[in-house]
Amino acid sequence: MPGLTAPSDYALEPPRHPALQINAKQPFNAEPPRSALISSYVTPVDFFYKRNHGPIPIVEDVEKYYFSIHGLIENPKELFMRDIRMLPKYNVAATLQCAGNRRTAMSKSKTVKGVGWDVSAIGNAVWGGAKLADVLELVGIPKLTRVTKSGGKHVEFVSIDKCKEENGGPYKASIPLSQATDPEADVLLAYEMNGELLNRDHGYPLRVVVPGVIGARSVKWLEAINIIAEECQGFFMQKDYKMFPPSVNWDNINWATRRPLMDFPVQCVICSLEDMNVIKPGKVKISGYAVSGGGRGIERVDVSIDGGKNWVEASRYQKMGAPYVADDISSDKWAWVLFEVTVDIPQSTQIVAKAVDTAANVQPENVETIWNLRGVLNTSWHRVNVRVGHSNM
Repeated sequence: MPGLTAPSDYALEPPRHPALQINAKQPFNAEPPRSALISSYVTPVDFFYKRNHGPIPIVEDVEKYYFSIHGLIENPKELFMRDIRMLPKYNVAATLQCAGNRRTAMSKSKTVKGVGWDVSAIGNAVWGGAKLADVLELVGIPKLTRVTKSGGKHVEFVSIDKCKEENGGPYKASIPLSQATDPEADVLLAYEMNGELLNRDHGYPLRVVVPGVIGARSVKWLEAINIIAEECQGFFMQKDYKMFPPSVNWDNINWATRRPLMDFPVQCVICSLEDMNVIKPGKVKISGYAVSGGGRGIERVDVSIDGGKNWVEASRYQKMGAPYVADDISSDKWAWVLFEVTVDIPQSTQIVAKAVDTAANVQPENVETIWNLRGVLNTSWHRVNVRVGHSNM
């Protein structure tokens, strides 16, 4: 592709922060320490999780880079970066989360297949770019369109990224046309992250950001947009990122029986403590993140210091010093909230956190009830065991 190439090996990978926990080297998959996530509402780019399926594409000449829009439309086009930059620019605060976040904990219940993630395959960024609804108007698709005149109902994003799961073909995914053409859905073709140009790990020069939806649909290194009649038939839409009941195993799985995952469920994680931390007796601040998909806000975060018998409500915030009101126009509807509460911990115990979103969705109590063979969407109550020790330090 002009200006952008997908290397065949891992010789030219970008530099990464040494504090990242590497879960796979080739392709590179890594997450930050959980404590880094609560140091700021907006996650620094260096500490934003890295999720890849192949070598990182190389931009040789951004002026020559373009992507095509074609398929079931009347006037297909090729668009360059200058065309995208001429459209109104929007900044959208949105949390991206890998569907495999907290997979390692699920695998402790029973083995699952996939990259092992702790609790930090998630990050919150301010994405800058053009709304996909504006871009699609350039090829004659009006806003709030559900189906094109030629029968297009889905928008497929194709990456320059090549991956073994597609037999060396490109990574791809799709969303409904009705979502893509809805300005309120805030789907972006983004070229900035936290006020700076995207870096290579995060999709430079142009990526899709689909707020409120699992990260797998936010395709990086955009090569083409196809308007299609049925949802994308790629591997990661049809043979992965689906949630099966605990009864399904690799011998009886039928991928066609489940829909591709889209909106992520309500999630909550304690980030101020690691499992089996030794702490001094007395007052302890417990803090972490909570988030729900589909633009739903966080109504409540409950914390227990006795394994779930008794609960206290934590305070929630997005920007420091400003009250967070779920679903209020002043709040970022696609972004996580951070929570904190100070409790008195006299003895060794299990600390638990759970969140409730604005649709009153709650997290399941036990991971066993949502266990699935791919280890996706572990949104069970987050539990951290702490030991209270007396130290002379």
